[in-house]
Amino acid sequence: MNKQYINGEWVDGVDGNQHQLINPATEELIATISSANQKDAAIAIDAAHDAFKKWSKTTPYLRAEILKKAAQYLRDNLDKIASDMVIESGKPFPEAKGEWTVSANLFEWYAEEAKRSYGKIIPASRLDKRSSVIWQPMGVIGIITAWNFPAYNPARAWAAALAAGCTVVAKPSESTPLSAFHMLNALLHAGLPAGVLNLLIGDAASIGKEMLDNEKLKKISFTGSTRVGELLMDGASKTHTKLSLELGGNAPVLIFDDIDVDAVAKVASIARFRNNGQVCISPQRFYVHKNIYQQFTELLTKYVSALKVGNGFEEGVNVGPLITRKQRDSVFDLIEKTKAENAEILTGGHIPAHLDKGYFIQPAVVGGLTQSSALAKNEIFGPILPLFSFDDLDDAVAKANDTEYGLAAYIFTHNLKTAIYASEQVEFGIVGINEWAPHGTEAPFGGWKSSGQGHESGSEGLYEYMEKKLISIGSL
Repeated sequence: MNKQYINGEWVDGVDGNQHQLINPATEELIATISSANQKDAAIAIDAAHDAFKKWSKTTPYLRAEILKKAAQYLRDNLDKIASDMVIESGKPFPEAKGEWTVSANLFEWYAEEAKRSYGKIIPASRLDKRSSVIWQPMGVIGIITAWNFPAYNPARAWAAALAAGCTVVAKPSESTPLSAFHMLNALLHAGLPAGVLNLLIGDAASIGKEMLDNEKLKKISFTGSTRVGELLMDGASKTHTKLSLELGGNAPVLIFDDIDVDAVAKVASIARFRNNGQVCISPQRFYVHKNIYQQFTELLTKYVSALKVGNGFEEGVNVGPLITRKQRDSVFDLIEKTKAENAEILTGGHIPAHLDKGYFIQPAVVGGLTQSSALAKNEIFGPILPLFSFDDLDDAVAKANDTEYGLAAYIFTHNLKTAIYASEQVEFGIVGINEWAPHGTEAPFGGWKSSGQGHESGSEGLYEYMEKKLISIGSL
């Protein structure tokens, strides 16, 4: 552990570089981690390329057994691996346990779904011809994932790619490597052959460049910012590397005046600050009908003010620290811009008095905002809840769509016509009606516009790592 895993061995980075892993709740050193770069990536890609020759020829049933054993290992060691996630990411312990449970479910689900990667027979236009379509594994896949969900993000990509018969070079975030180590150990415990999955912790830019430039790597799956996604698209245009991109979000929440105001306000205070708002599909821009705006604002502010901020191991904590000092500073920068716009900070937005160490911010509610405000235009990725009002259905939809992003949107109403109209008119890849968790292991996850391309989860996630082949037989 604390090293690179390449071709079945734990090794130091070629150049011997290291970086320090810091606990975001205490600012204490957790571990010193070996650091990889472009040279290590080239070695890992070679290993994965060689392993693909055998792994791609295995049956989905054999691959399924390994993935299911890995899932059980994660469940059997849940408390230990969840504790390490709290230490490196800061999220509350119950959230960490929940994330690992979903990650185990993803491994099991793709173990079964790989057995159903059916092709089809196409009725031919000639009597002497037979046409069929089959799916085959794509090859070596580079998987780059973000720190906000250090188990869930890798799990949905690793599980799908391995189930499809691909080999993997994985680059998790250097801010949260412990979770990736645990996930790899689960696969090794389950009997994953050497070279099938290689793990690199280190410089994202140089590792990503090697993934783009190396012709042995067929596709990059990336979870992260829109800015980095655009850099990958620029590079892929020159090398023809395929991409799956799960990028940023700026999710609107449309709250109509026929709902239970108190009930929605109470749950919204929890949903918005899950993982401290560091969630790509996090409900962000709250658009509330003018008839209930004042009532909703007062109730919401009361519930948010009562949220407990602290170390993720502390009983009853709702909100942990942000992942790094840099991330906390970026959130404070947005708060300062909001103040300059004369918006009203209704609660929070400061460092809690009882927490002198760690990257904490008291969750904030902000009102008096317009569509041109910084909180309307930017992905916040932190504990701020901005409030806006709308006049009618068309005004709500127009304001919801007024963003470059298109990942998730949320609609709260008891009117069926309103729900159907709004859900079909908003320009987002995922829409939740009267719920805060529209995504699921079995459902496709993907965004429109600047929020990415391709899909993860569901059967769609499996086919992201497979090639479609037409086989035609003539002269029969």
